[in-house]
Amino acid sequence: MSNPIGFEGVDSAANGTKKGANASNIELSDNIKNQPLHTESSAEKSKGKKDEDQFLKDGKSKIDYVMVYKNETKEGEDEVRRAKRRKEFFANLKEEGLILEQADPDTDEDKNTFIKVHAPWSVLARYAEELKIKMPVKENDIDEPTHIWTFLRKVPNPFSLSKEFIPQETNYFTLAFVRSREDEFIMESRDTFFSGTTRSRIVHEILEKARYDPDDRTKFGFEHMVANGALAACFPLHDGDWHSDQSLLTHGSLNNRHLLYEEWASPKRFYKQQPLNLIRSYFGEKIGLYFSWLGYYTIMLTYAAIFGIVTFVISCITLGSSVKVNEICNEEGPGSLIMCPLCNERCDYWHLSSSCFYSKLTYLFDNWTTVVFAFVMSIWATMFCEFWKRRENTLQYEWDLFGFEDNEENVRPEFEAKAPDKRISPITMLSEPYLALRTKFPRIAASIMSIFFMILLVVAAVISVIIYRIAIKVALARTNSEFVSSMSSIVTSVTASLISVILIMILQNVYERVAVWLTDLELHRTETEYEDSFVLKMYLFAFVNYYSTSFYIAFLKGKIPGNPSDYGKIFGLRQEECDASGCMQELFINIAITMCGKQFFNNFMELGAPVILNCIRSYKGKQEEKTGRGKYDQWEKDLDLADLGPRGLFKEYLEMVVQFGFTTIFVCAFPLAPFFALLNNLIEIRLDAFKFISQLRRPYAARAQDIGAWYAILLGVSNLSVLTNALVLAFTSEFIPQAVYRRRGGNGTLEGYIDFSLSHFNPEDFEPGTAPVDSTYNNITDCRYRGFYESIPPYDYNYDYWVILTGKLFFVLIFEHVVFLIKFAVAFIIPDVPDFVRDQIRRENYLAQQALHEATLQSALKDGPGARNRGAANA
Repeated sequence: MSNPIGFEGVDSAANGTKKGANASNIELSDNIKNQPLHTESSAEKSKGKKDEDQFLKDGKSKIDYVMVYKNETKEGEDEVRRAKRRKEFFANLKEEGLILEQADPDTDEDKNTFIKVHAPWSVLARYAEELKIKMPVKENDIDEPTHIWTFLRKVPNPFSLSKEFIPQETNYFTLAFVRSREDEFIMESRDTFFSGTTRSRIVHEILEKARYDPDDRTKFGFEHMVANGALAACFPLHDGDWHSDQSLLTHGSLNNRHLLYEEWASPKRFYKQQPLNLIRSYFGEKIGLYFSWLGYYTIMLTYAAIFGIVTFVISCITLGSSVKVNEICNEEGPGSLIMCPLCNERCDYWHLSSSCFYSKLTYLFDNWTTVVFAFVMSIWATMFCEFWKRRENTLQYEWDLFGFEDNEENVRPEFEAKAPDKRISPITMLSEPYLALRTKFPRIAASIMSIFFMILLVVAAVISVIIYRIAIKVALARTNSEFVSSMSSIVTSVTASLISVILIMILQNVYERVAVWLTDLELHRTETEYEDSFVLKMYLFAFVNYYSTSFYIAFLKGKIPGNPSDYGKIFGLRQEECDASGCMQELFINIAITMCGKQFFNNFMELGAPVILNCIRSYKGKQEEKTGRGKYDQWEKDLDLADLGPRGLFKEYLEMVVQFGFTTIFVCAFPLAPFFALLNNLIEIRLDAFKFISQLRRPYAARAQDIGAWYAILLGVSNLSVLTNALVLAFTSEFIPQAVYRRRGGNGTLEGYIDFSLSHFNPEDFEPGTAPVDSTYNNITDCRYRGFYESIPPYDYNYDYWVILTGKLFFVLIFEHVVFLIKFAVAFIIPDVPDFVRDQIRRENYLAQQALHEATLQSALKDGPGARNRGAANA
């Protein structure tokens, strides 16, 4: 069924659309028969079709990659070394069979030289077989099962994609490509058989392993060439311009990039589904999986946001009938109670009615509806993880990703070059690079110690914020202004949260550099292993970084304040207390500011900074084309764009997974968190789409079997959220004390609850040096403070405290057992792989066996009757 908001692109993915410098510095390929190095004149550049920038000078050979290096004005030792490396690197590319063509500069003042790379059929076919790339062999002949969801998907709705511009693609069965059986694959022509993303993937594989120093096996790959300055950049080309002055309806799309902008990145399409297959075919499976996951997460947030809004609205409606709030705000009733000072000596006594505003704010996020909401959100988190796993397995089949990590993923070149040990592979029985445990252990130990140190650094930052909270609250409470003193709690919470956000952003950037160095040190065998290790390090740090302050407010603040005769202390400072109405309002403020502040900052850094820098870099090229001094070629436009980087998707995932934590771990304190997350994601999807389409160079079309370690993290967070919400409801909210009071002394109501929840204290028993000086209150014989203590020294916990503590522990036990039981039942009932997809996988495996059988028989027929009998027997 097409979903509202429509970011998953159900129709486009669920329907099963599997588819298949100076010339003297370099030595270029002459693989094109008798074709010298191409140089393009300005006259030739001014002619041709609108997509001429996508081909070599012959107009037929597609540009698969572009390499760029800077033209040095000074011939120094460093430039000679870089030129030598380029010559060796280009020679090795030529030996692999790639065709290189140098673009002739428009003017003598051009600072860059562009080398265009083309992979001919022989190279593509050889590497496609080596990489086990699956290609179409037969149109899918299994009919999709008919059920209610199939019918509903066909019902027209405003969220569906335009079938005129993005038609449904043909569904094929696919098999790993084999050159000797080329005729068995569905092929219109060799030029179009491999998609642009497949071509760039193959060329990327070659560029990643080519050596530039024959005497050192660790000197290889274009990434190292860029790092040492021999190359300035290396990237696949965008298809052309992303925008057009002509209407899409009247003139159609210029190219897939333009079509993606009009149907995906344009703000006018914010309510439409995502064209996932088109995203995948343009950017590759790894980026396609990210946007699919983000879209699915956003759809699920829609339901959580609606329930959160309903919860908040009910809270607003019932606020006026809250007995607790009315008692606190009643200046002639319980609101007239004299409360003990909030700080030592300088703070005076105060009336409970001063907490009227805080009690109203607290009630909005601490009432019976939040208990129900926390329960529902715990189930929601499990449903999201389970349904995404099912969705991901469907995409794995449709995009030929099943078995990628086991069968297709190659060893990282860094591991091949730097692994100090060798072993005989148990799979191939050939020698392969290996990292023995004696070598791996010191590297892992160094990583663990470094991670532990960085976490301690975060804890130190959190403690500094806690000290700030204590100091600033005391300073504000000591002022002579009654208004400033009454607002001390909210001012402290807001400013402390802002400081916390700033520290979080700074520490996050520092730790990212440390994590990259540590992960490089560990020397992982495959890219998937490398990314999973990096992700786990970064998320562990981010978890402590982003959530530590919230954990402090929820579970530590106000839990050990002591009593006025013996206050709890931190570094000699009196521990801050919760407001008389509780700590929920402070937890809400901290979560709201941290979550929303982080999202605003990240959105600006992700899009605002690249747009500004790209405008500056592209100004010269646009002016030259405008004045007629030269042409602003596609490779020049792409060079002026920002680079996604090797871990570009990491920040995108981290931002969303941290957000997922805020919408689950402490969601009972902020029921509107899913709503604000939904609003952010509505913007985030289109901002990310616009960024990938217009502000970033076209990234390497990487493949990935799944979203990697992020799924395990999501599952862990969803399980943790059950416990944290149970603990927040039990120990931070007033839910259990109110329930106990209703049953034991309130006759089913909360009348008198405020008097029940506040303890008595005799001012004569103040700890020395803590009693108020120059108090405006005379002859005070009794003041009240939050907690359940005896009314006489030594003010130990009273009987009610132990009854309530027992109720809290019992509630946590029941809550988490019931939720986990439902979670496990849901996980058991929902199969990870839909039956329809499982049937298609079996059908494809059957076709593979049949193809192998026929190939064996044909080989036996060629070798003679005896061989034929042996081949038939073996088959």
